[in-house]
Amino acid sequence: MANIGSVLKAEITRLARKEVKAQVDTLRKAASTYRRDIAELKRQVAQLERTARHSSKRQQVSAAPATPGKTRFVAKGLRSLRQRLGLSAAEFGRLANASGQSIYNWESGKTIPAKSQQAALAALRGLGKREARAQLDSMA
Repeated sequence: MANIGSVLKAEITRLARKEVKAQVDTLRKAASTYRRDIAELKRQVAQLERTARHSSKRQQVSAAPATPGKTRFVAKGLRSLRQRLGLSAAEFGRLANASGQSIYNWESGKTIPAKSQQAALAALRGLGKREARAQLDSMA
């Protein structure tokens, strides 16, 4: 027959473990929830930082003064700008106040735009696809 002291000690130990396990499980669940919330907040902060960097870059580009004497014309750059905006030569010409044929000639290197046209082209560098589309739609 077992000693009453050892039986009592075993029962106390069993109840203590059961109580501790219940409390620890609650804490584990809370810690897991906190970790998940922290990870989500980190993702949101990273997204906001990317958005802020993107908008600040866009502001810097659009805030840069387009002085006619300080710009230089590169045909390949004009072509890549037009392609980045996803516009045809005629559409890009409407934005730059030039004809589609002029845009084609500038891109192919047959002619060079006048200084006033270069200033207008420099102003278009800060546009994104949506902004360019919106300007074209407002012109129509």
